[in-house]
Amino acid sequence: MWEHERLVVRTGRRSGMTTMVAVHSSAAGPAVGGCRMKAYPAVGDAIADVLRLSRAMTLKCAAAGLAHGGAKSVIVADRPLTPELRRAVLLDHAELIEEFGGQYRAGPDVGTGPDDMLVLREITPHAYCLPEEHGGTGSSSGPTARGVLAALRAAAEEVFGNADLTGRKVVISGFGSVGELIARGLPDADVVVSDVDRSRRTGEFGWVEPEQAYTTKADVLVPAAVGGVLSSEVVRSLDVRLVVGPANNQLTDDGVADLLAERGIVWVPDHVAGAGGVVYTLAREDEGLDHEAALKRVDGIAGTVRRLLHGG
Repeated sequence: MWEHERLVVRTGRRSGMTTMVAVHSSAAGPAVGGCRMKAYPAVGDAIADVLRLSRAMTLKCAAAGLAHGGAKSVIVADRPLTPELRRAVLLDHAELIEEFGGQYRAGPDVGTGPDDMLVLREITPHAYCLPEEHGGTGSSSGPTARGVLAALRAAAEEVFGNADLTGRKVVISGFGSVGELIARGLPDADVVVSDVDRSRRTGEFGWVEPEQAYTTKADVLVPAAVGGVLSSEVVRSLDVRLVVGPANNQLTDDGVADLLAERGIVWVPDHVAGAGGVVYTLAREDEGLDHEAALKRVDGIAGTVRRLLHGG
């Protein structure tokens, strides 16, 4: 059933590449969500992704109490990107964003960063997270990781009776920028990491191969890579008590949440745990809060988790 407000798919006039914006809801305010740039098997797969991700952003904003709805945008990277082609498709995408007249406001996501937001700003003002030297807040990885850590400690207090994770085994699936910051934020835990990019393997943390991340016995699992990783089959093989992570759309379908509950595994929804980046960015760039005040907003995710787990 169609539940989105608007989906526009466009072939860029400069690049000839496909870009798209999906607005799920603007009922609470202008819709926000990242700009993702990646390869897909087909354009239909990209459309399915942008629709799922935009819905997740509505849930994320609602759970965080933000006066915004959810949206997402995708640039389909269907060929190798030279610097010239990357710039061309970003300008094409900026034109599409500008057509929404502020109904959609973009930020970085998988495959894009603050420098790309700077290119978008050449055409549209509706882009967050410019490089700090250009007046933006830069990468949102730090606040995102901080929010996950706040959610993790609040949930650990509920599950283990103590927010202190000293000696607890934590498996982090996805050792990118956010996953690494989460790992470094748990200095007293027994941290094991995994990533499809094996060059990320270091001697600083334990390591398991990607296919073993969801079968390794541990206290906590942190999905921090791609979404759609928790299927019924995977959940039946989990040997953990707590799942908390920033990966978007972790469940393959809503019924998986029931299976997690049946198995006694506490799962903090990704739209709650992963909200730190958008909370921080909007606090700084829309409300004008300073860094420390915005981080306090991010730390408030812990209170949301406590209320969620206590059913009130």
